[in-house]
Amino acid sequence: MNAEELAALICRSLQRSPAVEIEGLGVFAKDSRGDISFRRGDLPRVFIAYAAEDLELAEKLYLYFEAWGCAPWLDRHKLLPGQDWPRRIQESIESSDFFVACFSNHSVNKRGAFQAEVRQALECARKVPLDEVFLIPVRFDECRVPARIQRETQYVDLFPDWEAGFARILTIVGKTRR
Repeated sequence: MNAEELAALICRSLQRSPAVEIEGLGVFAKDSRGDISFRRGDLPRVFIAYAAEDLELAEKLYLYFEAWGCAPWLDRHKLLPGQDWPRRIQESIESSDFFVACFSNHSVNKRGAFQAEVRQALECARKVPLDEVFLIPVRFDECRVPARIQRETQYVDLFPDWEAGFARILTIVGKTRR
């Protein structure tokens, strides 16, 4: 596909949707006047893993990352109808710059997708250079962090002071307070 064909495809897509994201490149969006804007995709990509019971806090985290100039990935925002969601999640974890594992009293003992995502992130972390951070464990409440993670990785508490905890995360992802 050449540049003109890609531009035509994006314009056609913007007639049906307010924004078109091309992973690794950026987001094209059309405003109410019909003007098209582009936001680069070189923002830090942050995958957010959470238990379904913690959706409200995961959404808050997503909005904070977005407001601070990151490209957060949350299943509720990124998965599209009909997508092979296990495969899409796997690809998104592997292509992320950071993986935020949201631990809570809901998630630590629950079996299912959250645990699978954390295990996959641990595998991805093994491939990252030793001096780089990939896995960022956060706690939403007073819960235990799994021994395997606690033994090797420092976690961040987002309670009782969400702002202070999030500020610590920003230092990890290379963003500074404005």
